[in-house]
Amino acid sequence: MKIFLQIIIFCMLLSCDSSAQLFTTKSNFTRQDSLRGSINSYRNWWDVLRYDITVTPDYNTRTIAGNVVITYNENEPGHTMQIDMQEPMIIDSVLQENKTLEFIREGNVYWVTVRDSLKKYSDKPAKKTVHIYFHGTPRAAKNAPWDGGWIWKKDAQGRPWMSVACQGLGASVWYPCKDHQSDEPNAGASLTINVPDTLVAVANGKLKSKKVNNGLASYKWEVNNPINNYNIIPYIGRYVNFTETYKGEKGNLVSDYWVLDYNLEKAKKQFKQAPMTLKAFEYWFGPYPFYEDGFKLVEAPHLGMEHQSAVAYGNKFENGYLGRDLSGTGIGLKWDFIIVHEVGHEWFGNNITTNDVADMWVHEGFTSYSETLFTEFHFGKKDANQYVIGNRKNIENKAPMIGIYGVNREAPSSDIYYKGANLLHTIRQIINDDNKFRNILRGLNKTFYHQTVTTKQIEQYISKQSGKDLSKIFDQYLRNKKLPTLKLDVDGNKLKYKWDNVIEGFNMPVKLTSGKWLYPTGKWQEISITQKNINVDPNFYIEVDK
Repeated sequence: MKIFLQIIIFCMLLSCDSSAQLFTTKSNFTRQDSLRGSINSYRNWWDVLRYDITVTPDYNTRTIAGNVVITYNENEPGHTMQIDMQEPMIIDSVLQENKTLEFIREGNVYWVTVRDSLKKYSDKPAKKTVHIYFHGTPRAAKNAPWDGGWIWKKDAQGRPWMSVACQGLGASVWYPCKDHQSDEPNAGASLTINVPDTLVAVANGKLKSKKVNNGLASYKWEVNNPINNYNIIPYIGRYVNFTETYKGEKGNLVSDYWVLDYNLEKAKKQFKQAPMTLKAFEYWFGPYPFYEDGFKLVEAPHLGMEHQSAVAYGNKFENGYLGRDLSGTGIGLKWDFIIVHEVGHEWFGNNITTNDVADMWVHEGFTSYSETLFTEFHFGKKDANQYVIGNRKNIENKAPMIGIYGVNREAPSSDIYYKGANLLHTIRQIINDDNKFRNILRGLNKTFYHQTVTTKQIEQYISKQSGKDLSKIFDQYLRNKKLPTLKLDVDGNKLKYKWDNVIEGFNMPVKLTSGKWLYPTGKWQEISITQKNINVDPNFYIEVDK
């Protein structure tokens, strides 16, 4: 290996890179965590434009082999490229302009020395490609989609059924890429899947070609829109499909449904909820974000995931969450949880994506609230309020909802779902104008269309459009684990009140069931009352101590 490469790695091991120095000082995190979760000088000089992936899985040996063409722009001159490929997967070779490139491995990272930069010859971004060939035994999912990886299963008739679930774990668990949410391929991606011709392969976007030769079938699928790395997913099994056209806000949307052959009739009945879901979410959030790539539900060998334009479905063709209502109200049994929740992610998670997984509450909080909005659209506001309030029993309040930046670590509890939804429901009460609230949701999806964002951008947008400074409210619910407590004390015809268990400067107003608004602070205030029975509107997610 060339001496300069050895010097580079030696310097890295000494944490010469400033971003690595920053994050390796955090307790309980390793250098590998920092390399995975941060944008360092080996990532920020190049911007991914497109992935073209080819993969050939071998069900019997549980191995895969393939290649990836990464098309990228040079933002500035660069010589060393960080390519992520998780152990035990192996990169065999890297080519650029038909010449083999030098590379060296450090754990889950390959350091690739690219050819001379084009950037130095021009002030414009320089477009280049690298061809990466790989093989190996990818990590097998233990409990997909939560403990993910490549899924090797058999269907009910004993036939191979394969897929991948890798949110959080990362796409580099099975193909080489820049594995960071902040850099989506601007010009989309293609996935070519080679399988025995007895099986069918499905992936994101639209089918561009199918070729069969000597018992091997090759399916090429393509998306034209930006897409998260972890959303590019193959589904392989004995699939059949049916199609319908959804007439939406941007015209006709091709909707495809792919299921195992023996589940076709069940799917035709259960998937009638798909256009219902699209209709509700287009009302609340604006047009479906990926008309060009179509919409699909694909039966998956796990519960479900928000794979863009190819939503994974595994809820056994029944309502609720595997037949249960997580809210405990019975309302969640009126609709299929996985269809509603995972389709909601097409707007929050896929259209709007966070730069860092520490901000995943944006994906999950808004999408969990989409369940409430779906309920309101189809079953009324009373049921919707009851549903979101019922889900409070699932909130732990043991940690902040924002994780740790730069180390690929989201918040450590499910509060990003249920508490996130109840934070948004509370903010909706404060705005006190449902039309304005709806316009904010639609405005978010228009303003940040196909973009990656930070929590602060989302917070500031909502505050600006609502005309209210919500910063302390976001700080309390996102960055603090304590639930605000409103202390009430009725003394004759006086009501005394104050906030407790809150951050300094917390100033959230609350409404009583009588319709009267209180504006508590950390100090006692009092007002005159004519009734003794004082109750707070239950749509505000707070504790009340009286």
